[in-house]
Amino acid sequence: MTRFPEPVVPPSFTVDEMLVRFESPTQNEVGYHVGVFGLANGLARSGRLSAEDWSWWRASNDWCNAAYPDPTTVDPAVYDQVLNPGARAWFRSSATDLIAKAREYVALLDEYEVACVERYTRAPGRVVYGDKVQVIAVPVGALVTRRLS
Repeated sequence: MTRFPEPVVPPSFTVDEMLVRFESPTQNEVGYHVGVFGLANGLARSGRLSAEDWSWWRASNDWCNAAYPDPTTVDPAVYDQVLNPGARAWFRSSATDLIAKAREYVALLDEYEVACVERYTRAPGRVVYGDKVQVIAVPVGALVTRRLS
């Protein structure tokens, strides 16, 4: 009889402060609620932005990239769909400048009729990364596939 390894079940994790996430209200074709930056990047790639809005988007992305850590430079596997399926970023409520910037992106999306909602939680799932402004977590109930060597 073949024995399969026991599945890894992600624990429910609670953080000490409220978290906020801006995301699509509907799932995309792979079942993921795309976050605010992904939505804005998709809008920019679509060619629908005016020249002025495209310049704002580019400058804002550059500002965010310079001002905040990229979790994938700390842990390249943070968004690995086998190890961390459905991992998503949440802003810490204390990251007021980043949240204000995200709301500017929401305003841009709204101008082009791209839906985006604001969600709050203290229990984002299994936390796989955290820094001063954000937490990356795998939602509770996400299927985890263990790599077999």
